[in-house]
Amino acid sequence: MSKIFAKIDGWSSIPVSVVGASGARVLLGFVGLMYYISQYGDRAFLFGPDGVLPWQEFTDRVAENGSFSLYAISSSEAWFQIIFHVGIIAALLVMLGVGGRVGLAVHWVFLWSIYERQTVLLDGGDNLAYLVIPMLLLTRCYDRFSFPSGLGARIADRLPGQIRATATPLHNLGVLAIALQMCLVYVVSGLYKVQGKMWQDGTALFYVLRVPEFSFPSLSHLVYENDFLVFSGTYVTVLFLVYFPLGILVPALRPWAAIMSIGFHLGIGLLMGLTGFALTMVACDLVFLSRGLDEAVTYGVGLLQKARSRRLEQASAGGEPVREENASPEPVGSGKAG
Repeated sequence: MSKIFAKIDGWSSIPVSVVGASGARVLLGFVGLMYYISQYGDRAFLFGPDGVLPWQEFTDRVAENGSFSLYAISSSEAWFQIIFHVGIIAALLVMLGVGGRVGLAVHWVFLWSIYERQTVLLDGGDNLAYLVIPMLLLTRCYDRFSFPSGLGARIADRLPGQIRATATPLHNLGVLAIALQMCLVYVVSGLYKVQGKMWQDGTALFYVLRVPEFSFPSLSHLVYENDFLVFSGTYVTVLFLVYFPLGILVPALRPWAAIMSIGFHLGIGLLMGLTGFALTMVACDLVFLSRGLDEAVTYGVGLLQKARSRRLEQASAGGEPVREENASPEPVGSGKAG
């Protein structure tokens, strides 16, 4: 019993997967930014009040679904342009780590709004983003890979100690919620596929890659024309999806399961063109790779510092004046933001 209480105390006092949550925030911000940029040239046609989906029809659908969208507030062209470009800025700030949790919440509102404006463009990653971003609000996802302003720390210092003490349990709760959501996605997807005849007889990959919307020219045919790749790819997909949660539950297998998941979804993004969905899933997988990601970042920073030291030594040996800064700038990724 004492071991159980010790684990509970540790879970409530030591934050887990801080680097992974921060990496997930960066990649989710990047996915949102790329969505805006990829549609920028056609923004008026796709999202504007006089676009392919008339504004009145759009607002009727939003009201019928009981949803909301900032694009439904006004049919003004100026309002559309303002909301669209502010959404770009919000996504960029989330990716760069500026604005803290308030900025992340604002990004979620703008992302929801533009997704609601044109649902035919969505590839499934939007559903996961809707769920995961509020979960990230509970976490310390701005502790790394961010540009701290110090405002969050000053606000936190003014809060009562009892409220500050909830920061770590809430962070761990958010990470746990993301992990459970990922496991649920995999299991439901795997069990749904198991019921399909094409997945049972090992031919599903053949039919999926022949759909024009889900094919990569000059590459997909190399897969669906190979019987072995079709057969093995179909069954490996189902087995991986169903048994992924078991790999996550075993600490020794957890990083390998996450790496397999990342490779799996990068393959989906390449072969099927579902890049938004693939990168959103990869972002969520990062919470399982926090230690490896932290070690990779530390190793990369070490290499940069060694290269800088060698450059200074070479400049000094060559007789060139070397100017040392009084204090080395704190590397991005080690700061904290509220």
